[in-house]
Order: sequence, then C-alpha cells, then structure tokens
Amino acid sequence: MSAETDREPCAAKRGPLPIGRAELDSESGPDGGHTGSSATQPEESLPPLTDLNGRKTAALEQELARLRRENLLRTRRVMDGPQGVRPVVNGRRLLSFCSNDYLGLAAHPAVVDALHDGVERYGVGSGSAHLVSGHSEAHQRLERDLADFTGRERALLFSTGYMANVGVISALCSRGEHLFADRLNHASLNDGAKLAGAKLRRYPHCDVDALERMLGANGATLIATDGVFSMDGDLAPLPELARVARESGAWLLADDAHGLGVIGNGGRGSLDVLGLDDREVPILVGTLGKAFGTFGAFVAGSSSLIETLIQRARSYIYTTALPPAVAHATSAALALSIRESWRRDHLRSLIGRFRRGAAALGLPLIESHTPIQPLLAGDSLLALEWSQFLESQGVLVTAIRPPTVPKGSARLRITLSAEHQRDDIDHLLSLLARLPRRQHASMRSKENA
Repeated sequence: MSAETDREPCAAKRGPLPIGRAELDSESGPDGGHTGSSATQPEESLPPLTDLNGRKTAALEQELARLRRENLLRTRRVMDGPQGVRPVVNGRRLLSFCSNDYLGLAAHPAVVDALHDGVERYGVGSGSAHLVSGHSEAHQRLERDLADFTGRERALLFSTGYMANVGVISALCSRGEHLFADRLNHASLNDGAKLAGAKLRRYPHCDVDALERMLGANGATLIATDGVFSMDGDLAPLPELARVARESGAWLLADDAHGLGVIGNGGRGSLDVLGLDDREVPILVGTLGKAFGTFGAFVAGSSSLIETLIQRARSYIYTTALPPAVAHATSAALALSIRESWRRDHLRSLIGRFRRGAAALGLPLIESHTPIQPLLAGDSLLALEWSQFLESQGVLVTAIRPPTVPKGSARLRITLSAEHQRDDIDHLLSLLARLPRRQHASMRSKENA
C-alpha cells in the first residue's frame, strides 16, 4: 500500500473504461480487457436496464414498507441555528433532551472564536490525507493535548469515532483471530471485527463470568467494550475485563466516547473513575463531538501502538484529514472542559435531581449515573407515542428502537447537558408524569417482567 496515492495500487493495469451499452454487456477478462463484444453477446440477451432497476427499486420499497409497518422507519429533523438545549427544530423552538453535547460546548463563544481563528490561520479543508500533505500543526498540537489529557505517550486523530474503532481493530486483528465484544457495544466495534475478518463473539452485557467461559481454551486477540454504554448509560466492568485480558494475553480496548469529558477527575472518563491506567487498558478510544462539542475522534496509547496505527489503520491512511480549524477549536474546547469543572458538578446535580424525581413517579429508568438516562418502553410504537407526546408539549426526546437497541427494549434516550437548568428538569418530569395512563401501566409491566 502506498499512502502517497491515497488509494491502494491496482493489481493489474486496467483496460479502457467501457462507455457504451455494448461494452457494458461484454464479459471482462482477469486483466480488465474485454473478451466479448456486442456481436457475440447481444444486448437483448440481458434484461433491459429499466426492468432490472425497476425490480431492485421495488425490493427497496418493500423493505421500507416493512420498516413503516413495524414502526422502525427512521426520519431526520432539520435543525436551524446552533446546537443547544433550546434549538429550532423543523421551524419550532423546543427544549431538547437528546443531544450528546454534555458540557454545552458545541456553541460556546470561546470554541466558536477558536474555530474562526483556525479558519483564518489554516483555511477550511485539510486538502489531503495525514500521510500526504494534510497533517497540520493544529493536528499535531491537538494530538499532544489529547495524549497529555489521557496520560498516554501518544494520541492519533481520526475523522470519526466509527473510523477510529474500525481502524484499530483492522490494524491489530487478522483474519480468523478471536475478538470478544460486549453485546451492547457501539456498532462500530462490531463492524471493525467483521471488516478485519476476525471471529466476533459477543458476550452478555457486562457479564465477565460469561466472557471467561466463552474464552475457554481459544484465547483472544482483543477484548472490546464501551466505557460508558451509549444507550444504557452504565459503565463497563473495566477492572474485571482488564484482569481477564491480562490472563488471556489479549489487548483490551475501551471506547469511552460517552465518558471522556463527563466523568472522572477533570473529565478523564471511565478509566479515571475506576482507577485504571494504560497498563490495564492499553487502547483508549475517544470522540470529540460529544462532551468536547466539536468533531472527530482519537486513539490514545503507547508510542508503538500509535505508530502501528499510522502504518496499518486503513481508515486513517485512506481518508482526508480532519479540517485543521476543527482541530484548533478542539484544543480550545478541551482546555475549557478541564478548566471549567463546574460544568461536571452542575451536570451531576441535574442527574441526581432527575433520578430522584423519576423514582418518585415510578418511572422505569435503567440504572445510570451518567447524563444518559434511558426510559424503557419495550414496544417501538409505544416509544414513538411517548416521543410524539413530549414533542407536542415542546420537548424533544427521540425514541430509540431496534436495531440500535435489542428487540423489546425500545426506549426514550433522555440525555442531560450542563446547559440545562433545574427548572428544565422539573418541566420534563412534569410531562413524564402526564404520559397517558395506558403507557404508565405498560411501563410498569415491562419493569416487573
């Protein structure tokens, strides 16, 4: 592979690209040349493109119709203006409880000013991959900042959290090797295993005993887990997982996208809360678009790990670098998140207030002491009805349904931000108390099942 070309080298030199229907219908040899022609492969021997496309489109429509029937069709809302707890959504201002902007930094004036300054200094686009000419001083500085923040030798920027997880796993796991993952991990960890050709085995959520039984005599190359689980808000049993990884000789990867910035001393995440460091958890993945309010992701670890990812992580090598102005703004956001610890203190206070109020109402919340507060519905239609009721009252909380969560565990994913005030929490609780009686009964039956 050659990073200088931003793509993989061709296995063989290709022939001229086909430009007509006759050329499209002809067979292609192993070297890319054409072995047939319109004379030997007549056009009428293949179905007309209009018929073929029509059948494929009909199949897509059937699948979309199924999603509608099962209340699983996803739709997008249009935001107008900056992210915040009172955004304008589809032309209407709502009180939002569904953003991952946990510290309220996405539209913070200091972060916005830093982005403007970054654009003035670096322009907008990075222009190329990191290994060509796209790695700027802003990227380099942010990587140093993130390494210092996480207490590790080095950090490496990725364009998204999905690309970070896929890149790490594909770089460290070979085809046929065993990767064990928590059943409620983020989808990107599972997809990384699949793309690497690793044998993915998913253990029951946070069940270390089950993981040990599954490991058996097979061993593992890597054990992967969320730090804070994105849909449930609970923490992984990282100390126990670290022990199992050490005993089995496996890497341990923790994706702490929803923990970093939010919990721990100075916002240093799940590992800090649980008293762990890079010896117990050698691979730490974090994202920049949640508590830090910007965009992108990173992997932090030893110098050898990071250098290996630079050489082997395909989702790092073969993509354009994050805009340097965003990296510049993220350094400012990171410093702000560390300095203004009151944001985490206020957030903890809001979480406690919400959970006490929900308990008084008998609401079936999953046990969580993070800003992620899931309210279980079970049925997808019921979750949608709750969400629609709240939106009709001016509050935005999205319904989370399969396949994002397991079948039978549809929910409202309520998330809190340091920008919320106590009155916002009380208002939300007053609306949850007014959910239709049928829905309250359903909630209690789900909880007691």
